[in-house]
Amino acid sequence: VQLQASGGGPVQAGGSLRISCAASGRTYSSYVMGWFRQAPGKEREIVAAITWRGSTSSAYHVDSVKGRFTISRDNAENMVSLQMNSLKPEDTAVYYCAARLGYGLTYSPSSYTYWGQGTQVTVSS
Repeated sequence: VQLQASGGGPVQAGGSLRISCAASGRTYSSYVMGWFRQAPGKEREIVAAITWRGSTSSAYHVDSVKGRFTISRDNAENMVSLQMNSLKPEDTAVYYCAARLGYGLTYSPSSYTYWGQGTQVTVSS
């Protein structure tokens, strides 16, 4: 599975961005996809993750982004997106999409097998 992230860039505080991740190669009908971020000098952390089985999906958002960010996926297009609203300077980081086989939501970077190259999001005050 190859993951290609896009859509990052500079934005002012309070603004919005939508980042997307396209999966290609050997894709599977059921796998978990997540967004992580890593700010300079900090560890990589989960932002959101989404899984589905059949027509049922489940999503997780870390507390710091709840109500502001929304993860979604388009199974037909093998794509996952992260809509980010009300952005804050502390959201500045490189955002990575990741994927793992299976159904259960997991939050540790080490549990994800496939990673995209990352896209920079910079929020200015």
